[in-house]
Amino acid sequence: MIGRLMTMTAHPGRGGELATVLLTVAERLRGFPGCEIYLISQDGADPDTVHVTEVWRDHASAQAALATPPPADGPAPSDVLALLSAPPHRTDLTVLGGVGLPTEGRP
Repeated sequence: MIGRLMTMTAHPGRGGELATVLLTVAERLRGFPGCEIYLISQDGADPDTVHVTEVWRDHASAQAALATPPPADGPAPSDVLALLSAPPHRTDLTVLGGVGLPTEGRP
């Protein structure tokens, strides 16, 4: 399994809007093959900072999600980028396990 931590900073006062758009993205990923976790969190100390915690079965699943065109009613990646005051920060992870993750295929 692979994971990603994405940290995004919205333009001042627009963190709630960013979180709402990302929650819509998360809902569209529900049931997407290989998507184990897609969690949206707003920073408790800075509501304009939004974190996305992702867990994917493998790299191919994550890439397939990125390659899927957004639905006609949005949101598109450009909608997310328009809300950001700086480029997102991405940390790639090797997921070892934990609560809420499937256990098949792991020691």
